[in-house]
Amino acid sequence: MDLTTAHVADACLRAGIPVRCAPSAVQALDPGMRVFGRVLPARHCGSVDVFLEAFESAAEGDVLVVDNGGRTDESCVGDLVVLEAAAAGLGGVVIWGLHRDTADIRAIGLPVFSTGSIPTGPLRLDERPEGALAFAQVGEWRVTSDDVVFGDDDGVLFLPAAQVDRMLELAEGIRDTERRQAELIRDGESLRSQVRFDAFLARREKNPSLTFRDHLRSVGGAIEE
Repeated sequence: MDLTTAHVADACLRAGIPVRCAPSAVQALDPGMRVFGRVLPARHCGSVDVFLEAFESAAEGDVLVVDNGGRTDESCVGDLVVLEAAAAGLGGVVIWGLHRDTADIRAIGLPVFSTGSIPTGPLRLDERPEGALAFAQVGEWRVTSDDVVFGDDDGVLFLPAAQVDRMLELAEGIRDTERRQAELIRDGESLRSQVRFDAFLARREKNPSLTFRDHLRSVGGAIEE
């Protein structure tokens, strides 16, 4: 899709839906990687068996979302897990934690997002938590198979699946507005002129509680959603 996470995040703001972004440390393994699909959650506790079990119930295009608590002392996903995910038809892997086998993962080509890499694999084997496949915690957000995940060069965003169509429609409108504004700037019409910034300043002088966001909505601007 010709949309970005920024467009979708702005759509969430416009719709009054919480913007659930993964922590900024969760980034694509390589620039240009994009992922979009239903969340397939898995909470790592030291062994890959939880991922293999998740694949047993995966649907085509699902995205494995791994909760390793954002740990920085071990990786939890390597090339074999990513290769198995690709073979199972998954659309990508998002990790709240580290990966390893970077060169081999690049060769596989499946989109992978993580907080970085480290050579060592899991350093412990914990008791499997209840609901290990029911949800994943990514930063402050708990996500389930009722969510979809969208990732690109700006990071990773989670959306409620029931709201996806509405969010994408709003995001398309925001994208189109911003593209028109960008073209006008290139053609010599300043952004201030397009959004009638002088009128905003005059209105705010009379009504100090007026926000720029309210003004943008009244004139059909995007910028801040």
